[in-house]
Amino acid sequence: MGERERFLISNSEDVIMKSVMIVDDETAMREVLKIMLRGYKVIEASNGREAIELYKKEMPDIVLMDIIMPIMGGIETIKEIKKINPKAKIVAITAYASSKGEKAIEASVDYILRKPFSRKEVIKVIEEMTKT
Repeated sequence: MGERERFLISNSEDVIMKSVMIVDDETAMREVLKIMLRGYKVIEASNGREAIELYKKEMPDIVLMDIIMPIMGGIETIKEIKKINPKAKIVAITAYASSKGEKAIEASVDYILRKPFSRKEVIKVIEEMTKT
């Protein structure tokens, strides 16, 4: 078998990319996270209502959720997503570590990622939470 045939066979296997939904009203934050998440299937929502609709359709492996957003805030959105899928894996993203973080924990998030954060930190959390 030649090099070309081996390349075609190895690349024809189904590669399952983990899917990550980013929910944040700030376009710049979504863009930064998209860059950090190269190699993942990224789904974006700019508010909670949009996130719920996209969650139903896409069923991502993990959700990165901003807590403070207009239209529908993160805590309310987390509760709604958990109604759809009680096993949904959700990471709350917040700059507010105290009272907002406590409310997020009560809303059943799996992890709280505090701003500012590094790519290494984001990837580590996603990989740990999506191990099968």
